[in-house]
This record gives sequence, C-alpha cells and structure tokens, in this order.
Amino acid sequence: MSKLNSKTFLAESEVEWQNQGGGVQRQIFGYNAQMMMAKAKFEKGAIGALHSHPHTQVAYVAGGVFEVTIGDEKRILKDGDGFYVAPNVVHGVVCLEAGTLVDAFSPMREDFI
Repeated sequence: MSKLNSKTFLAESEVEWQNQGGGVQRQIFGYNAQMMMAKAKFEKGAIGALHSHPHTQVAYVAGGVFEVTIGDEKRILKDGDGFYVAPNVVHGVVCLEAGTLVDAFSPMREDFI
C-alpha cells in the first residue's frame, strides 16, 4: 500500500485520533492522491485558527455548533449544515458547542499523513 493510498475499509474504532492541541483531534479516513476525508473533533471553545491552503475543502457539521469564517463572511453552523472553501481562501472555526466536522479535501492533504 502506497503512502498516497489508504486502506480500503476504515472502522472508526480502528483509526487513531491525532491530538492537534487546543481541544482539537483529527481522524484521517480514506484517501488517495486526488482526495481525502478527515474528521475533526472539537471541544467547546476550541479554535481552528484562520489559515489557507491550496486544497479545495468541503465540510459537513456532524454535530455541535461552529462559528465559521470564510474570507470576509461569518456564519453560525450546526449539526447537518456544511460549507465550501475554495483554494487559498482564509478560513477557520470557533467551536461554540462541542462537535465534529467531516472534511473532504482535493487533492489530499499530504501534510496530514
């Protein structure tokens, strides 16, 4: 199996959570060179600092409440909502109620593995 290909089947209980610090943990799911899916679990008050990257990103709020900033726009998103981030656009989140974001990136985030 190449570094640029994940396992075919991924059970949540078998995929390690990576501590990102500041009340954030990440779990990497399926990926190849073209795409990646990851979960980010946030404690209340945790911050996903403003940043940008060359990847296209789509995120789904799988629980909790987040203040999401994308470019010059801010929105409060809750369970079932989602957002899109174009490449190189500054974005970040503040977790208002503990929850999880499910992120998809294209191409994959090699810096995550």
